[in-house]
Amino acid sequence: MSVKKVFALVLHGGVHLAALLPLAWLFWAIPAGELGGDPVEELIHFLGLGALRLLLLSLLISPLLKSLKIAALFKLRRPLGLWAYTWASLHFFAWLALDLVFEWGLIGEEIIQRSYILLGFCLWLILSALALTSLPRLMRAMQSKWQKLHWWIYPAAIMGCIHFWWSLKSGWLEPAVYLLITLVLIGLRQQKLLRIFAR
Repeated sequence: MSVKKVFALVLHGGVHLAALLPLAWLFWAIPAGELGGDPVEELIHFLGLGALRLLLLSLLISPLLKSLKIAALFKLRRPLGLWAYTWASLHFFAWLALDLVFEWGLIGEEIIQRSYILLGFCLWLILSALALTSLPRLMRAMQSKWQKLHWWIYPAAIMGCIHFWWSLKSGWLEPAVYLLITLVLIGLRQQKLLRIFAR
């Protein structure tokens, strides 16, 4: 096996390990009381913030690929995106199961009445569509339509930052930093996005 293939496997494995280990840590942290006085709220926040970080890491791959010229980075976008969706789904279902205990009437009211929850739900629907269409067969079948659909990753990242901001009871600096990073990553793709929508 060549050095390049070994390097690519190490990178790929590193992504999966880095995304999985914090979830494994929760199995120790929750019973050990490491999530503080309100473990449900902390768990939901932990999962949501992890999803946002993974989403931004997936957006970082293209600029890194362009500047570092390391071809192995290209194959990291899909697993990072799928892990972001996995964490976002865990965040959403932890809220459904642990915070609202599957009280469907209350869930509907919360989604309608609270702006940050409605925004988060719309974001999860977008990520679900992107995860579903990340299958290679669907990518080939959709052709240019796939690119236009997956352009929604950029509004989704902005929505994630705003959802984080609105969900906080106090403080704005941390979500503002995430939003700034997101806008910079999108700005680096301005010409690419214009080409996609010119077709």
